[in-house]
Amino acid sequence: MGQQDIGEHPMRFLKLKEVMEKTALSRSAIYRKMNDGEFPQSVSLGERAIAWVESEVDEWMDFCLKQR
Repeated sequence: MGQQDIGEHPMRFLKLKEVMEKTALSRSAIYRKMNDGEFPQSVSLGERAIAWVESEVDEWMDFCLKQR
């Protein structure tokens, strides 16, 4: 399987710890916002592994900045 490009940036998955560091949100805030439809959904990578698409998290952050 090759790495797929989205626009100019290669697709990259972020683990929960990386999402927390990047967004400054707590674990519970991330899951609450996901459940409320206010944050990108996670992707299942296997039985016990999930991640988020970095470009989707970046878009969410851009959206937050535009709401100021």
